[in-house]
Amino acid sequence: MSSGPAPLNSPNVPLRPAATILLLRDRPGPVGGVEVFMERRHLQSGFVGGAYVFPGGRVDSGDAIDPARCAGLDEAAANRQLSMDSGGLAHFVAVVRECFEEAGVLLAYDGSGVLLDFSDHLVDHHYQVLRKQLNDGSLSLPHLIKRERLTLATDQIAYWSHWITPIGEPKRYDTRFFIALAPPGQRAHHDDWELTHSAWVTPGQAIEKAIQREWMIIFPTLMNLKMLATHRTAREAIAWARAQPTPLPANLPKVFDGGIVLPGDRGYEAGTSDISTVDREAFEKRFLP
Repeated sequence: MSSGPAPLNSPNVPLRPAATILLLRDRPGPVGGVEVFMERRHLQSGFVGGAYVFPGGRVDSGDAIDPARCAGLDEAAANRQLSMDSGGLAHFVAVVRECFEEAGVLLAYDGSGVLLDFSDHLVDHHYQVLRKQLNDGSLSLPHLIKRERLTLATDQIAYWSHWITPIGEPKRYDTRFFIALAPPGQRAHHDDWELTHSAWVTPGQAIEKAIQREWMIIFPTLMNLKMLATHRTAREAIAWARAQPTPLPANLPKVFDGGIVLPGDRGYEAGTSDISTVDREAFEKRFLP
């Protein structure tokens, strides 16, 4: 007899591999600063409906593509970067796919080795048709890559951080965050299906919108925004990410003495990983300016 699904506060709720990308550009104008592309999830979404997020999602079986189609990266190197035994390259592929599906930006090289440029409206239209087919399931990423003779620009993507959904959530994800510069010849825009609004914002603007309750932003997203806010330019942030010593810590928030703690904080080892009773105000009090 089946014992039924695991309760929400059980460590047996399975962790699903996921990948998310911080797509960056430098802020136009004399003030400068780094901007990141964010999207609002549909209110009916099965996970964090209504929240502002970075493009991303689950790592699918179809993300295990021919390594020859990935520039500057193979399975062994990807596994080393992510401190994984296997499946590392699929995480890099997943963020390319999710970025195209959700934001309309395809990090890939054409047959001549040049980053894709959608400045020509006919080229843009062609790839938006492919994006729609990818989203509705009538086209897979491996078929798209083969048909268009593309190589994924995995050499342009840096590993940024690692977050694990705490115990107490109905869905739990083991999520690798990546970072990349948006290609200048492509325009980021939400898909108007899973996502209902999008914007380029500085990390400080996004954090302020969360504090003022204008935007709902979940804890890991806020923490990555806070980390991004320490960098003045997109290239500086990417260079910092590439210079990080590995392995990166797996950030699984815990509760200790009534507060939220992360790896490296006092009391982390003794803390409980079920944070389902902690409210948002505790997060903000502990971590935000």
